[in-house]
Amino acid sequence: MIDQLFALLLLLLIGWFWLDASRARERAVGLAHRACQERGVQLLDQAVELRRLGLRWRRQGLRIRRVYRFEFSEEGIGRRTGYLVLLGLHLVDLSLGLPAVSDDA
Repeated sequence: MIDQLFALLLLLLIGWFWLDASRARERAVGLAHRACQERGVQLLDQAVELRRLGLRWRRQGLRIRRVYRFEFSEEGIGRRTGYLVLLGLHLVDLSLGLPAVSDDA
């Protein structure tokens, strides 16, 4: 009986993690796409790649920290790398590695 209960809880935990990972990936793709649009660059492959996964304690409790990498192009030929960090589903950091846009230029 205890073994069955443990197996059921384990399956539920795996299912929750899979759903959470899917939502986080969709959010990361949307954020990368929007950031590329705002900077006038092209998100390549319309995809992000999970590079790191970890846990962080916050006031709200335990959160999953994910670092995603994505590629974009400024001129349509070369590839550059950007990254974004999600804590849960909240954006913590996003970088395209480009100089800041200035209104003076």
